Amino acid sequence: MRQNKGYSALHRQEAVGMDELVTQFINEMKLASGLKKQRVAEVWNEVSGAGRYTLDVKFDKGVLTCVISSSVVRNQLYFQRDVLVQKMNECLDADEMLARNGKEGPVVRTLILK
Repeated sequence: MRQNKGYSALHRQEAVGMDELVTQFINEMKLASGLKKQRVAEVWNEVSGAGRYTLDVKFDKGVLTCVISSSVVRNQLYFQRDVLVQKMNECLDADEMLARNGKEGPVVRTLILK
């Protein structure tokens, strides 16, 4: 509805879905990088199964660094690095909250275990 008086500009706009509003909010508030780091840490726990042995997870510029408390678990994960990175990228690509365009490449490029 539009008011005829010049001091108010109320008018009808097209309806927007919640998924578009959430994506727009994330982009305007510059929350995407923090959400990406949080989601990568969650996916690490899901894919690796080493959540209880993981002391610290850091993600920066495609490099995921995980500190593992058990040397036995760290050694097993070391030999599965490529498969873990591939599975993590598959999970992250399917995630709707991570607004990505196809030009970026994989989210996780390198896995470092300490």
